[in-house]
Amino acid sequence: MLRTLRQGRGLLLMERSYNVLILCTGNSARSIMAEAVFNTIGKERFTAYSAGSHPTGVVNPFAIELCQTLGYPAENLRSKAWDEFAVPGAPAMDFVVTVCDNARGEACPVWPGTPMTLHWGFEDPAAVRGTDTEKRAAFNNIFNQIMGRVRLFMSLPLASLDEMSIRRLTERPEENDG
Repeated sequence: MLRTLRQGRGLLLMERSYNVLILCTGNSARSIMAEAVFNTIGKERFTAYSAGSHPTGVVNPFAIELCQTLGYPAENLRSKAWDEFAVPGAPAMDFVVTVCDNARGEACPVWPGTPMTLHWGFEDPAAVRGTDTEKRAAFNNIFNQIMGRVRLFMSLPLASLDEMSIRRLTERPEENDG
């Protein structure tokens, strides 16, 4: 999808809009938070969806809490199977991003079109045991990491980069410093 932008002196630019599918095993925390971040801070250029290979069917309350801090409506958050996005009529994805190592290693469905696949591994905040304060801190940490990765991804000139460059710049951004 193309979006028209007006830039100084009446010049018109066309900017492409991208569909992103974020995958995790349970689709209860990391992928949900990434979906909300993309759809909030990237809403002008991205439409994001999330799903899981073995969805829990329940969104983690700490993930809901953080998504709401962005102003993202909680009613838009739903744990769902990735099969929803591999059927005729599903949105065609430009990018499929795994955010957990388990989902990265699983055999994914065949996605309509030819989406670029990326892996952004984040620790599972839902696996943290302890007090609510400790769990909330773990979720905040991962949420901030996801926010940083999405901002980095959004800053890239995606239309002019090849798959290898996008992977190098986003999968291990710490290696690109300096």
